[in-house]
Amino acid sequence: MYMKKILVCNPIAEEGIEMMEEAGFQVDQKFDMSKEELTATIPPYHGLIVRGSTKVREPTIDAAENLEAIGRPGIGMDNIDVAYARDKGIGVYNTPTATTISVAELVMAHMFASYRDVVAGTVSLREGKWIKKDLKSNEVYGKAMGIIGFGNIGHEVAKRADALGMKVIAYDVIDVEDPEPAKMVDFETILKESDVITLHVPHIDATHHLLSTEEFGKMKENAVLIDCARGGVVDEDALYKALSKGEIRFGCKDVFAEEPPGDNKLLTLDNFHATPHIGGQTWEGQKRAGTQAAEQVIEELKKRG
Repeated sequence: MYMKKILVCNPIAEEGIEMMEEAGFQVDQKFDMSKEELTATIPPYHGLIVRGSTKVREPTIDAAENLEAIGRPGIGMDNIDVAYARDKGIGVYNTPTATTISVAELVMAHMFASYRDVVAGTVSLREGKWIKKDLKSNEVYGKAMGIIGFGNIGHEVAKRADALGMKVIAYDVIDVEDPEPAKMVDFETILKESDVITLHVPHIDATHHLLSTEEFGKMKENAVLIDCARGGVVDEDALYKALSKGEIRFGCKDVFAEEPPGDNKLLTLDNFHATPHIGGQTWEGQKRAGTQAAEQVIEELKKRG
């Protein structure tokens, strides 16, 4: 019996691998391949599953003479030449809702950590200091949460902020039919009225450095910025200057223009903390992402016979 083959280039939940094997496909897992190695390896495969670190560009797609489906566990597909692949008749899928809750919870974690000086408290204790009197922070209750980009993640953040008693306002370039519990406002209102601003937009030409010097100048001095979107949406040099000058209170990032960020000067600031792009890195979110990607590839391959 002819068996279609699926190549998995990055680790996914074991449940996803088992689903594809139980569906009757040969599944090969080959990690850490260079783009040249992937291009040389891809010809016999009908399905491909990759995460963000594996690039699927035109040369690889041209070499993929049997490829019918590409699955991307996660949201962003900037690592794949999507339009080119689809023009070649290849189905390309992502899992936009799999890690929604994971990212929304990280946003809240960053907010609480900044509002309650969790990082400063931990660091001072490790240094043998007791700075209790210096850490007079604030409650988030009654504060304004401004959400830029009101898709799946934005909605989940809004629900959690509302449950905490925050005023929730949101901005999006498209009309949102049912924004509850948020109130839709314009971009300027988000900047001027928010105590906490969180970003949930893709990095495209229209959003490159969406927040830069001018925008930071319009924010409240006590504002907290949380960026769990994509590197490049926030102008990091402008953010550094705004935080250094005290134009805004605190900056939090899970994503950087360059990853890993190396000696990024933001990391030298006391009013900045960060995580290494772990928004979707929960066991629950990764299980959903892996199984959803597997389901999509299985369906596409079976549909084609």
